[in-house]
Amino acid sequence: MLPSENRLRRREDFATAVRRGRRAGRPHLVVHLSGGKDPHPAAETPLPPRAGFVVSKAVGNAVARNRVKRRLRHLVRDRLSVLPPGSLVVVRALPGADGATYDQLARDLDAALERLLGGVRT
Repeated sequence: MLPSENRLRRREDFATAVRRGRRAGRPHLVVHLSGGKDPHPAAETPLPPRAGFVVSKAVGNAVARNRVKRRLRHLVRDRLSVLPPGSLVVVRALPGADGATYDQLARDLDAALERLLGGVRT
């Protein structure tokens, strides 16, 4: 499970990451990354990186969507350390993500993050 402080919950945060951030597409997912600027600058300490997930009905039925979300949450949790503080990440699963293996999703996520972070190895 993704720690509470690392979860995107607000609609505005999702919109910020998708509209203002950069994106990298892979065969099973698209990753949106918005830089380290906090859209809610009330806190003085930098916020930890936060991630959210979008898995539409095009991916499959409820069981398939939940399976994909669980896999993506686990994969992102292991990669939080490479994300800049205060960054917002939205991972959008594409149709066919349910048919992908865990390793395929991991490769796609790693490749997308590597592209967005400028060659930083995950």
